[in-house]
Amino acid sequence: MVDDGRVEGVTAIEVRTGELVTILGKAVIIATGGCGRIFQFTTNGWIKTGDGMALAYRAGVPLKDMEMVQYHPTLLPNTGILITEAARGEGGHLLNKDGERFLKRYVPNKMELGPRDILSRAEMSEINAGRGFEGPYGSYVNLDLTHLGKITIEDKLPFVKELAEKYLGIDPEHEPIPVRPGQHYMMGGVHTDMHGFTGMPGLYAAGEVACVSMNGANRLGSNSLTECLVFGAAAGRAAARYAVKMESPSFGNPVQGEVMMEEKRIFDQILKHEQGERISSVRTEMQNGMEKHVGIYRDENSLKEGCRIIGDLKTRLSNAIVEDKDHVYNTELVAALELDFMLDVAETIPYSAIQRRESRGAHYRTDYTKRDDANFLTHSMAHKTPGPPRIDYSPVTITRWKPEERVY
Repeated sequence: MVDDGRVEGVTAIEVRTGELVTILGKAVIIATGGCGRIFQFTTNGWIKTGDGMALAYRAGVPLKDMEMVQYHPTLLPNTGILITEAARGEGGHLLNKDGERFLKRYVPNKMELGPRDILSRAEMSEINAGRGFEGPYGSYVNLDLTHLGKITIEDKLPFVKELAEKYLGIDPEHEPIPVRPGQHYMMGGVHTDMHGFTGMPGLYAAGEVACVSMNGANRLGSNSLTECLVFGAAAGRAAARYAVKMESPSFGNPVQGEVMMEEKRIFDQILKHEQGERISSVRTEMQNGMEKHVGIYRDENSLKEGCRIIGDLKTRLSNAIVEDKDHVYNTELVAALELDFMLDVAETIPYSAIQRRESRGAHYRTDYTKRDDANFLTHSMAHKTPGPPRIDYSPVTITRWKPEERVY
């Protein structure tokens, strides 16, 4: 809830009763995580639906660097569960259907220890060239640990063995594990400074939902902990300092009016539709479209198609139906609200990506394969408008370390 450019609190639904609750606050910290469920294949949990990103975006805060989407090369195709990089660190091999360690064509001096983005692209290149396996959940390659032996696997990779056995019925001591790339982390998010401040008085963000940016175009492993612990603490302190100085908000106009508008939107619009397509069909098409057109490999035409698909799905969602009309524990209504958030956030990704005519980190354009510091050493900033997002740019602050070419 925003009054005169300042955050006054939030509205929330009590799922047990369906009641819309108003929570007034001098400051709000968004710490809701990423938006991986926008994509078909992701390591993210079901709760990662981009709600916090969309809330800030709708309130007027730009989403920064949303084209920077990190993929992880080894997730189980049927569940999205991640197989740790320790499996490759201990000597696991990635193999195509010909039994070949195909990474010799992509990172010969690093092989399975190469970076996540290059390994993910290598796997998709093998699959696109017809050298992948086909399974009930799509194409994949194999992660082979059999040569490591029983002792190494049980002593150093027990959780990998447990996951393979529990979710695939495979013993990795004797059989390879099917893996494929999947969305893993958002380098982009709600624009903040190093104290978690979004630029809107009273609004702060931290964790994967935020973009400080400490990750640039390609997050290093474990930097998510820094985003939570270091910048989460900074956001908490900054919000507390701000709140101490401010008077308590009151539940009057225009805050009350804003709450009533949201209540009307949910209960008189979303729940009242009696005919239309299902929420699940819109969500599935969004996930498939983002995977196909805004995934690991991008080009002008695919990104334009991604923009078109998301725009069309937003229109279709406005006419979709929530079949459960009850207010109590209405998980279908929750799914509809989450999908509404996801589509807003999803739209910023192809629109940001299409204007960045270069390849940088996790953002790889087949029609612009080189990094272009002269024109694109900048942060993209997606602003919400009544139509498609407006993309502009802010400068990157260079301190001690100058940009250099990444070579292997």
